[in-house]
Amino acid sequence: MKRLFNIAIILLAAVSVVGCKNFNTLSNGGKKTAQGAPYEVLVVCQAPEWEGAVGESLRSLLEQPVEMINQNEPMFNVLRITPNDFKNMLPAHRNILKVLVSSKVETASVAVQYDVESAPQIVLTLQGPTQQSLVDYLDANGKNLLYVLEMAERDRTIRFAEHHEAKALSEVIGNVFGIRMKVPQGYELRSQSDDFVWASYEFPTSSQGFFIYSYPYQGKGSLTADDLVRMRNLFAARIPGPSAGSYMTTVDKLPDAEAKEYVPFSPEYRTVKIGDRAWIEMRGLWDVENDFMGGPFVSYTTVNEQTGRVLTLDCYVYSPKYGKRNYLRALEHLVYLIDFPAAASR
Repeated sequence: MKRLFNIAIILLAAVSVVGCKNFNTLSNGGKKTAQGAPYEVLVVCQAPEWEGAVGESLRSLLEQPVEMINQNEPMFNVLRITPNDFKNMLPAHRNILKVLVSSKVETASVAVQYDVESAPQIVLTLQGPTQQSLVDYLDANGKNLLYVLEMAERDRTIRFAEHHEAKALSEVIGNVFGIRMKVPQGYELRSQSDDFVWASYEFPTSSQGFFIYSYPYQGKGSLTADDLVRMRNLFAARIPGPSAGSYMTTVDKLPDAEAKEYVPFSPEYRTVKIGDRAWIEMRGLWDVENDFMGGPFVSYTTVNEQTGRVLTLDCYVYSPKYGKRNYLRALEHLVYLIDFPAAASR
């Protein structure tokens, strides 16, 4: 089923970070499976626009670096194709952005369609009367356009987990923390205790993992940036490194621009709303004490009012040879798979 509406409608949700599980129906509705890699956008654009100001604005927007990853990676990988080639080759791509400049269009806008030729698929149409009108529109609404694309990728992860759940691992998490979390298949349990669960998805040259931990809430001081880092290090120390006596910790200093000395470094800290629950998001870097490993992490912390305990989902990536973005993004989506049952107990 095709759905077409202006981006302004769905961007009302971008005021805060919220869960959205209606990107696609439970089946593909008989459509072919969408093609393309995660965080890959196919831009359908004529040469004058792509080589002009519109193309420059789109590249600047879509290819801006991902924050808090210890290497340069773009937010999206951009593939550009002409409208004629698109009709013959790639209408089933998962993320499509069409660009149209026409004097018949009165004002610049973005329209959104889902599951046009394949599923799950999102098709954005950026249109306006002139190139400058589109540049101005992107200046004003670029962050919202990124949000819509990110939301589509996020909902694919949610949909996969709902249909391909690692049920044994989800049950362990539920028993330890009194929450409901649908963990996607591929993650394996590595360690557990009465306040800690560690799981990871191992690849030949990479690892994406998460650990969940809980401890008593002792007032607002429990949620300061310093205290969250302190508790992170306490629990991260339970994750062993590759050599005897090594363990995970949080990076607190980095080399300066000239690599002559170290300067203090702290994770980014902000409050987000996911569904009807407030979480504290921290983004930073981790490394291994007494060894040489490291990478990015993102954590989500909330207070379970029914148990009186702080709960943190901490996600990390180790991928020294290849990109980290897709691993980290998939981990970020796990927080949307957590529910707090009304009768939760611990």
